Amino acid sequence: MIEPGDWLGVLGGGQLGRMFCMAAQSLGYRVCVLDPGADSPAGAVADRQIRADYNDAQALAQLAALCRAVTTEFENVPAGSLERLARDCAVSPRADAAAIAQDRRLEKGFARHCGLEVARYRVIEEEADLDQVERSLLPGVLKSARLGYDGKGQARVGRADGVRRAWDSLGRVPCVLEQWLPIETEVSVIVARGRDGRSVTFPVAENQHRDGILAASIVPARVEAAVALQARAAATTMAERLDYVGVLCVEFFVLPYGRLLVNEMAPRPHNSGHYSIDACVSSQFDQQARILAELPLGDTHQLAPAVMLNLLGDLWFDQGRPRLPALDAVAAIDGACPHLYGKLEARPGRKMGHVTILGTSLDDALERAGRAAAALGLEPAR
Repeated sequence: MIEPGDWLGVLGGGQLGRMFCMAAQSLGYRVCVLDPGADSPAGAVADRQIRADYNDAQALAQLAALCRAVTTEFENVPAGSLERLARDCAVSPRADAAAIAQDRRLEKGFARHCGLEVARYRVIEEEADLDQVERSLLPGVLKSARLGYDGKGQARVGRADGVRRAWDSLGRVPCVLEQWLPIETEVSVIVARGRDGRSVTFPVAENQHRDGILAASIVPARVEAAVALQARAAATTMAERLDYVGVLCVEFFVLPYGRLLVNEMAPRPHNSGHYSIDACVSSQFDQQARILAELPLGDTHQLAPAVMLNLLGDLWFDQGRPRLPALDAVAAIDGACPHLYGKLEARPGRKMGHVTILGTSLDDALERAGRAAAALGLEPAR
């Protein structure tokens, strides 16, 4: 166990790092953030910030000398930086585990290795691969193998000649072409696993996206109990096979008749797990801090049904003119728990905060969330 008062570190200064800082500080730890930004959300609440690039050898040495253990808050942290830190302090997740989650090609192969099903796909790495695309994969979605998130780096394709155009539009980088599927819903599972191999999962979240960005999470997910159990077991299997240490999110597609396919994973806390801050005994960020400090894992029991709404920077504008969203009206709703991330500049599509609405039942939470969405000018969770 790392004793309270000692230092924990985090690579990345975004909102996930901010919420990790708050969770670790509530347990009595001091937190140092390494991030190049001057006004980072995490840096604003951390006990210390090292302003440097994630590849800066001197900054990494400084972080490792100060902190007993270091974690990450975004998946594309350079693997070499994690390896450098691991020479002198505990690091979670490990570089090899993060590397699999950073590349769709490795990720899909790993899921299959775990005995789990993924959508049919073909890897496209060079122009010759375009001629090998089976027509049965179309219509489909072409996704860049690396650095794609929130709908970025993706293109829908309907016919064979569209694959080449889509590949050109994505910069001719390595990609994965996935078959388009009759998806009934998308769900995700947050799993936390300690260095002792023990793991816990949070209740399954049902996720709704708009323009490729998570708009709402409904928890517990409205799926059959057997599907929820299968999703939690699959996420646990992936964490165990990776020998993963930390918080991991696994996203799934639910197809007709309860068929479950792995979509992707994120080696960090996830937007769809934010509900746990207000709705569970311990949050995903509490778990991240506990794991880093070698404390026992927390209780993931859900205390109340919940709906989480993402607050994007679009809400800070009205026909291009700046405005303040009606957060006062949202705060007046029973069970509403607003969270803003301290970002000084609002931009369309930028994650500025979220609000979790608790209810006495899931229907009650959805009704209250509908009122919050109406006050903000958002589409309600369906």
